[in-house]
Amino acid sequence: MLTDIVEAVDDRSARGIAAAIGRMVTTGALTTDARLPTVRALSRALGVSPTTVSEAWQTLAAVGAIEARGRLGTFVRQPVGPGGPRRYRRVTEGPGHFALDLSSGTPDPALLPDLAKVVAKVSRQSLTSSYLDQAVLPDLNEYLRQDWPFVPEQLTVVDGAMDALDRVAQVVVRLGDRVVVEHPTFPPLLDLLEQLGAEVIGVDVDIEGMSVEGLRAALEMQPSAVFLQPRAHNPTGATMSPRRRKALATLLAASSAVIVEDDHSGDIASGQLVSFGSSMPSRTVHIRSFSKSHGPDLRLAAIGGAGNVVSAVANRRLLGPGWSSRILQAVLVGLLIDPATAITLERARSEYARRRQLVVEVLAEHGVPTAAGDGINLWMRVADERSALITLAAQGIGAAPGEPFMVRPDADSLRLTVGLLDGTADQIRATARRLADAAGFTPSRAGQR
Repeated sequence: MLTDIVEAVDDRSARGIAAAIGRMVTTGALTTDARLPTVRALSRALGVSPTTVSEAWQTLAAVGAIEARGRLGTFVRQPVGPGGPRRYRRVTEGPGHFALDLSSGTPDPALLPDLAKVVAKVSRQSLTSSYLDQAVLPDLNEYLRQDWPFVPEQLTVVDGAMDALDRVAQVVVRLGDRVVVEHPTFPPLLDLLEQLGAEVIGVDVDIEGMSVEGLRAALEMQPSAVFLQPRAHNPTGATMSPRRRKALATLLAASSAVIVEDDHSGDIASGQLVSFGSSMPSRTVHIRSFSKSHGPDLRLAAIGGAGNVVSAVANRRLLGPGWSSRILQAVLVGLLIDPATAITLERARSEYARRRQLVVEVLAEHGVPTAAGDGINLWMRVADERSALITLAAQGIGAAPGEPFMVRPDADSLRLTVGLLDGTADQIRATARRLADAAGFTPSRAGQR
């Protein structure tokens, strides 16, 4: 066994050792109740310190993949998963109430469609005749299929974007798998992949999306899945261009990785939606959320694409909630077909773009690095993250720290939900100047970073 483990380890860091053993557990090379080598024996065989192996053991124990049985030694066990979402808590658990909270990542309630008329109509309907009814209302299924960026092999509806990511990840990611994500990316996704025992590979993002060279290098490590946001990337606002999609698709075509697209902003994004499903429908899972566009309390997201993955998600749900509320689905259908909703969404897109552009212009004037991007969030570089957060908090402004979004250490940054900055242009510019002051840059210093 010792020799097999040594041969399986191609990265002799603590994370690499843990991932290699995790893959061996997943493939059955290490079976449940198999006794692992001692820390000292493995450290000698790998040529690393006992501390490095101990850290790997701690990582595996955290996901329930191994357990220590005193003097008997350390044994493989069936993974049970670790504790809570530490990155997401860092974003959401601020020091308290702010007069202006730009940390939330939520849409402006004033720019959401009015639910009153649709809810009143739906409240008089009976939508569930049997627990064996289809999971998706026929009218919603028809609308989604017509509006999908490619022809999906299967389609279902779940309780929001994170529920979708969770359920899809549990199908396509196994203990020890390598998984590609954008760097930076949404903290709950990193928490989720960590709980599944995956080895996360971060690929840099620019204004056109995921880096081609970064993905090329990542694919050499044979990941099982690639998770990305095709437009209004959270936190940077990047939208994948058709040119970038074509270049990335060429690389992905030669791999076996499942592609998971999270279109979390949906109809409030201004950028064009491009999808890998147009060329790889059997390997692409597209997720579309309606929380930011139609209302967070709808708690609905659609999953469509690769039939084997989507069917596995739907079948597993039959053993849990079964389906997402058909009342909420009916409300969503009512909104989707209501001409007034289209007008509201067009106004929201335009207003979010206006607010964001005003902030970007002021930050540029003050030498603060950022990108125009899309959506309700803005990724702002700062000289010192902690100092910037404290400076803003003292002025009653909340911001999300950048560190939880990072796959690996990088330049200090904050995520700001500038979509919540209502008011006149002068009022938004005034707030933007306070953001710029907190960033701690001068134009010359920013250019050196």
